[in-house]
Amino acid sequence: MKKICYCTTIPLSIECFFLKSAQFLHENTDWDISFICSYDEKFANSLPEYFHFYPVNMKRGIGIDGIKAIREIKKIFKREKFDMVQYSTPNVGLYASIAAKKLDIPIRNYHLMGLRYMNSSGILRRALKTVEHITCKNSTSVECVSKSLMHICISEGLVAPEKATVIWNGSTGGVDLKRFDYAQRKLWRYEIRRELEIEENEFVYGFVGRINKDKGVNELLEAFLSLNDGSKLLLVGYTSEIDTLDSSLTAKARKNKNIIFHSSVSDIERYYAAIDVLALPSYREGFGNVVIEAAAVGTPAIVSDIPGPTDAIIRGKTALTVQPGDYRELKKAMLEIRKPDYRTLGKEAVEYVRGHFDSDVLNEKILERKRALLED
Repeated sequence: MKKICYCTTIPLSIECFFLKSAQFLHENTDWDISFICSYDEKFANSLPEYFHFYPVNMKRGIGIDGIKAIREIKKIFKREKFDMVQYSTPNVGLYASIAAKKLDIPIRNYHLMGLRYMNSSGILRRALKTVEHITCKNSTSVECVSKSLMHICISEGLVAPEKATVIWNGSTGGVDLKRFDYAQRKLWRYEIRRELEIEENEFVYGFVGRINKDKGVNELLEAFLSLNDGSKLLLVGYTSEIDTLDSSLTAKARKNKNIIFHSSVSDIERYYAAIDVLALPSYREGFGNVVIEAAAVGTPAIVSDIPGPTDAIIRGKTALTVQPGDYRELKKAMLEIRKPDYRTLGKEAVEYVRGHFDSDVLNEKILERKRALLED
């Protein structure tokens, strides 16, 4: 029986990206599966009994406390004798890769979801890039969530071509088409718009994710405010980083009756259906999970023309692209996407996601990949 351990910094990453594929592995193999992440009582109590949970508290951002985390992770690895460890996100990637390398765990798989240093500069950029260099060097394989991200990793010298791969068409976990069900679009659209007091004929732009500067929310607010055409903007996500935004823009947005800030939700599929177009004007992304989730329920997108989001679309057919940091170009795209029948883009997006990012198919591909690694 093979033993596999998934490592992330926080439980939310496991819940959002790895739990369903881990359940698929459990159902189709006799493998023993464990998780390491910071402790959360709700997460611990929600896990099925056939999974093991070893909590190791880790803070966001690399710091001196990382030494303690490495020691704790190493103790767990030494005791449990895993055949494969898979780690994601910069913090735990560094900690787990160091611990696994020291113990010579045979398969050290870095699931790379993005490069945090890409929009940094100076000393911070060099420090963050060094972290990625160390993690990639310690790993026996690097799975990138998009082909463009893999090309960057290779061209930047982070990983050798033979050690890098993308499973199927990329993404972290694909899209659960039973949950993000296009057949429910009309019903969900009606329900959410009624709850939020939005009329059926009102055009709604949407944003889903962390509401912060790096996601391009400054440009989105500026572009939307300059439209002043009676449309609405719905932003759904965590606001803990809202202080990174331009304070004057935030103040104007708070006062504008056509801009709605909504906390993160567990039924995001219904909110995707309620909006007409998703906007992701981000500065950096590993992929663009929100783009394919929205597409699955028939909502097209406007995305930054950067590696990651462009792997999740067909330009001009399922989404429009804009240069990051340019609110004027974003405004132009927001107007342009309304001129044709944007619903055609939505229908194309549904078909594209069904053929390229179905989570059932991706789970099969993930199983094939892990079998190949374990039997190599």
